[in-house]
Amino acid sequence: MTILTTEPTTAPKAPLWTRLPVVHQLRQSVGLQRGMLVVGLAITGIFILTAILAPLLSPYGFSQLRDDSGAFGAQQPPSGDHLLGTTVGGYDVLSRVIWGSQTAITVMIVAVVLSIFAGVALGLVSGYFGGWLDRILVVVSDAVYAFPALLLAIVMGIVISGGRSDLFGGILAASISITVVFIPQYFRVIRAETVRIKAEAYVESARVIGASNGRIMFRHVLRNATRTLPLIFTLNASEALLTLAGLGFIGFGIEPSSAAEWGYDLNKSLSDVTSGIWWTSLFPGLAIVLVVLGITLVGESLNDLADPRLRSRRAPGKSAAGVYAETSVVPGGTLAAGPGGIDGLEADVPTYDPHPNDDPFEAKS
Repeated sequence: MTILTTEPTTAPKAPLWTRLPVVHQLRQSVGLQRGMLVVGLAITGIFILTAILAPLLSPYGFSQLRDDSGAFGAQQPPSGDHLLGTTVGGYDVLSRVIWGSQTAITVMIVAVVLSIFAGVALGLVSGYFGGWLDRILVVVSDAVYAFPALLLAIVMGIVISGGRSDLFGGILAASISITVVFIPQYFRVIRAETVRIKAEAYVESARVIGASNGRIMFRHVLRNATRTLPLIFTLNASEALLTLAGLGFIGFGIEPSSAAEWGYDLNKSLSDVTSGIWWTSLFPGLAIVLVVLGITLVGESLNDLADPRLRSRRAPGKSAAGVYAETSVVPGGTLAAGPGGIDGLEADVPTYDPHPNDDPFEAKS
């Protein structure tokens, strides 16, 4: 008698670099989704490289007004000496745009990292312990979340630095102002996940065997509640840039002599627009739009890939798990369909009848 067996065959393990967070999502995406992710990564990568290499790429300093040949001059049109022209204050526009990327990425990183630490800690404690502490934190979070983000950032900027400060103080003040706006978002996400996870069976088992609250919170709950944070991080990074630009535009940003800031440059170029001087406002505004667009495309693409309902279907015949089964009729052999295909194989298998001579209409015991 022939015994049919199945021998599972696992595909070779993918290299480590293909399992990196962004690379894995890029390989997983298809069609328009991949195009959006590639464009977003390209824009974001150029922004990051520009910020890192600002001292090398910038032809002048962000507050430089003259060189060996003399003063730059105010509102000079684009030329060989100044590729994007000069501002009303006599600064080189290209240099201000390049150095502004360094200020923007610094504020974004500091603000989002501070928001993550504060929001995750408060959400974890509130969701795990509950009680009166949870109720107080939820009420405070909802109250802060109800305020307009820019208005709250303005108030915090005035309280922290009086509205304007030097490089370190200005970056810290802007970062903390944006942090206060973002903390409720991380708090609500982590709290909701903590409330769900603490009711899981493995958490109850850890509690039964005598694990401490700290061990349960950080080893079992936290590591499973923070899976959506990279998505929120990318989306909040673009919001942080817009908030920073808004603070600088209305005059609550960093001193222009301490750092370059795109919002401040836009504010000073308002009067130039009506005079036909377009270069002082176009390039700082274009930098804000492109960076926000790139980060938003990355965040939205990662969000779509993380949600099975929004994830694009793969091409037919491809297995996401990479595991295939080969059917074997003899040890070391593989089931072949033959000329008749699978139907032909099934037709050749005889049907075994335990009562060949019995009357088909007679009841069998």
